[in-house]
Amino acid sequence: MSVKAFKLVSAVEREMLMGDKNYINIECIECCGKNLYIGTNDCFIYHFLLDEKTSTAGKITFTVTKQLHKYLGLKKPVSELKAASALTRLLVLCDNTITLVNMMNLEPVPTGARIKGAVTFTLNENPVSGDPFCVEVCIISVKRRTIQMFMVFEDRVQIVKEVFTPEQPCAVAVDGYYLCLALTTQYIILNYNTGVSQDLFPYCSDEKRPIVKRIGRQEFLLAGPGGLGMFATVDGISQRAPVHWSENVIGAALCFPYVVALDDEFITVHSMLDQQQKQTLPFKEGHILQDFEGKVIVATNKGVYILVPLPLEKQIQDLLASHRVEEALVLAKGARRNIPKEKFQV
Repeated sequence: MSVKAFKLVSAVEREMLMGDKNYINIECIECCGKNLYIGTNDCFIYHFLLDEKTSTAGKITFTVTKQLHKYLGLKKPVSELKAASALTRLLVLCDNTITLVNMMNLEPVPTGARIKGAVTFTLNENPVSGDPFCVEVCIISVKRRTIQMFMVFEDRVQIVKEVFTPEQPCAVAVDGYYLCLALTTQYIILNYNTGVSQDLFPYCSDEKRPIVKRIGRQEFLLAGPGGLGMFATVDGISQRAPVHWSENVIGAALCFPYVVALDDEFITVHSMLDQQQKQTLPFKEGHILQDFEGKVIVATNKGVYILVPLPLEKQIQDLLASHRVEEALVLAKGARRNIPKEKFQV
């Protein structure tokens, strides 16, 4: 039985991005506070401001205002964007090079600092350096079976560590010193400080797209065999039961207490509290699903949408109204830290 946990709201319509230019496709997105950035296949970055409004009836809408767009000067797609708000920098991956640009005017930093030879990259959200004016970046290098760790400052970059992996890595997430890696045939946890690694479970990256996502301190979510969404800690154990996805999941996101997954035709919502599938939203041609500070965003090649969570109190009331008392109790207890105290008492 379903719960209405999320509502799908359009944020950026295709006209705002491409007008009548049909060849333009969305390659990547990044959202930081109200700033939404979109990277396209024709080497442009677009910057929008997202304003969320709630009507008196509780209906949520987004007004999106385009700030500016910038051509990066290459005939290559912008493949990844990550914001480092403490530095007011946007890290842009294009043609295997990560460039630092100003978050507001999209101009490259004057020093020309960049990281070359990156296939893909991620930021360490649980950094080890303790320097607030630096972000830690982990890249999968163009060099075979190599991961590199960098410290990125406002206008310079510095390599910290180079780690070799037993097989070619194709996806990575970082927490502190721990790397959770999808290799060619398996997932592993690797401590890049000590070099100690631990096998998690087998996985064939030739058949399916691996998913490796940090979901909290020392915990990751992975696309496992048999269409399972598996949880793993840095110790290589699972403290939660897996969720049952479809076989061809493209992306996953977390919006506590839900795990959201995207495949060719649907967005599915599973509860982390009882592993049950709670909601299915038809969504065709989606190729990006990511969460940004609790905001879940999905995109097709031509448009960007936001999955707006319904208030947990409303979800609990709806469950009670349909006599699903047990589920309502599980949700109320599990989501206690996300519900204001006086409402939880009621």
